[in-house]
Amino acid sequence: MAKDFKVTMNEYLPLRDVVFNTLRQAILKGELEPGERLMEIQLAERLGVSRTPIREAIRKLELEGLVLMVPRKGAEVASISEKSLREVLEVRRSLEELAIELACQKITQEQIQELEAAEAVFAEAVQKGDPMTIAESDESYHDVIYQATGNGRLVQILNNLREQMYRYRLEYIKDADKRQILVVEHEHIIRAVKSHNIAEAKRAMREHIDNQQLTVSRNIKERS
Repeated sequence: MAKDFKVTMNEYLPLRDVVFNTLRQAILKGELEPGERLMEIQLAERLGVSRTPIREAIRKLELEGLVLMVPRKGAEVASISEKSLREVLEVRRSLEELAIELACQKITQEQIQELEAAEAVFAEAVQKGDPMTIAESDESYHDVIYQATGNGRLVQILNNLREQMYRYRLEYIKDADKRQILVVEHEHIIRAVKSHNIAEAKRAMREHIDNQQLTVSRNIKERS
C-alpha cells in the first residue's frame, strides 16, 4: 500500500463509521492509490479492527464511486475516469443551475451575508493553500446557496451527490493555478445573486462547473 495511515478513534461514532472515514480519507488524499487492491485481511490487521467494518466500509465506498469491484480480483481503488467525471458533472451542472435560479428568487439578506462570509473563508483557505481545507470551504460556500433555495428535496439530492463530487473537487483544487480563478468565479456568482439576475447567475454557475470539467479532464489525459 502506498503510504501510512491509521484509524483515528472518535468516541461519538460507531467503529464502522470510523473505519469508513479513515479509508475514504486515505483514498481522497492518495494514500491508497487508484488501482490499488483493498485486501480485507491486510486492512483489518493494519487498522487493528475485524474484517466486518472493513467489508462494510468497502461497500459504502463502492456506492460513492471510490471503490470498484473487479470480477475474480475483488475490491480496488477506482481511477478517476473521463466518463465518471462527465456523468457526475452533467448531473451537478443541472442541479446547480436549478439551485442558483431558486436562490436568486428566494435568498434573504441574511443569507447573502452568509454567502459573502463563506466566500471570505474560502478565499482565506486559498491563501493558506491546504487542498482539503479549500475543498471543504468550497462545499460550505455552495451549501449556503442550496439552503437559500428553500427546497428541501433539492438540498437532499445535492447532498447525496456531494460525496461523489468530493474527489473531483479535490482533484481540481490540487491545481494551484486554478484556485484564484475559483475565488473570482465565486464573487461573480455572489454579484449575480445579490442583484437577483437569474440569467447571469446561471451563466456564472455553468462557467464555474465547466471550468472544473475542463481542468480535471485535462489532468486525466495527462496521466493516461
